[in-house]
Amino acid sequence: MGKVIEKIKVQNWGDIELAAAGARKTAPRAVATEALVDTGAGFFYLQRSLVKELGLRPIDKVRSRTMSNRIEERRVCSPIELRLAGRTGVFQVVEIPDELPNLIGQIPLEALDLVVDLRKRRVVPNPEHPDGPLYDEF
Repeated sequence: MGKVIEKIKVQNWGDIELAAAGARKTAPRAVATEALVDTGAGFFYLQRSLVKELGLRPIDKVRSRTMSNRIEERRVCSPIELRLAGRTGVFQVVEIPDELPNLIGQIPLEALDLVVDLRKRRVVPNPEHPDGPLYDEF
């Protein structure tokens, strides 16, 4: 398939909530970075240094299976707002070591209704819903 790497913007969701409530006067903490798109991964994974820069808090733990078939316990951190391919969503973060690439897994892709264009090696809005995600309610 080849690698698909996307530019993303990530903001601390707690900061966004505080600003909306009038309790934060400064802009939400944010980073612009790149992430590897991995349809075999489940969640949104962010490097430890970026988690720290964004001021995210650990809230839970999750067990992950690595490519070498090892089971690793990882911290789940407070939510972020993810901007990718013109779409925005709120997701919990699984913290990973800085030696690993940031990863966008299947759950954020599905929630944002994005698909991988293998020919162009890009993530694009679902052609069936170009105006934004369409959620089935029933």
